[in-house]
Amino acid sequence: MTEDGPATIRRILSSYDLGKKLRQLRLRKKIALIDLGKHTGLSASMLSQLENGKLIPTLPTLARIAMVFDVGMEHFFGSKKRQGAFSIVRAAERIRFPDRPDAPKPAFFFECLAFSTQDKNLQAYLAEFPKRNVDEVTEHFHDGSELIYVLEGSIGIFYSDEEHVLKTGDSVYFDSLEPHWYRGLSKLPAKAIIITTPPRA
Repeated sequence: MTEDGPATIRRILSSYDLGKKLRQLRLRKKIALIDLGKHTGLSASMLSQLENGKLIPTLPTLARIAMVFDVGMEHFFGSKKRQGAFSIVRAAERIRFPDRPDAPKPAFFFECLAFSTQDKNLQAYLAEFPKRNVDEVTEHFHDGSELIYVLEGSIGIFYSDEEHVLKTGDSVYFDSLEPHWYRGLSKLPAKAIIITTPPRA
């Protein structure tokens, strides 16, 4: 069964066990729900639902609770122990975004391939490039490096005052601090894997 956007976001937040962590804090401090409600301005009923996972707390609500217990927000979102990263993202879990939400004709659409992994050393995306004219795309730049591998179709990438054509199976690696843009060239939308990395220290 395919998830919609809100369901995916709820599942991600649920994976942090916010309610369980809240309950553990409250019991450790030996504070009753009604007393915690007085401290936070929240009803005991709402706090109970938060603890039982029936409600997902908003960040302002979580911040108020954290202040009462004198803990940082990382208490709720940090890992209990450091371990090797291993995170599977199912195809149905991904959400498709345009490159710019305000663009009437986005230059490309992308899906994050490892959105559930924390402390990543790289970002990986599945991108789709509809056919676009040069005047329909906008250049951008960012710190780090970038690698693109074309899965199907062809795309044009503008870099150092020149447009380079990449076809199925081609790849390119470049310093992404240099202004660049890409556009689809093939009749059917092209697809590619894009990997970006932060700048080297």
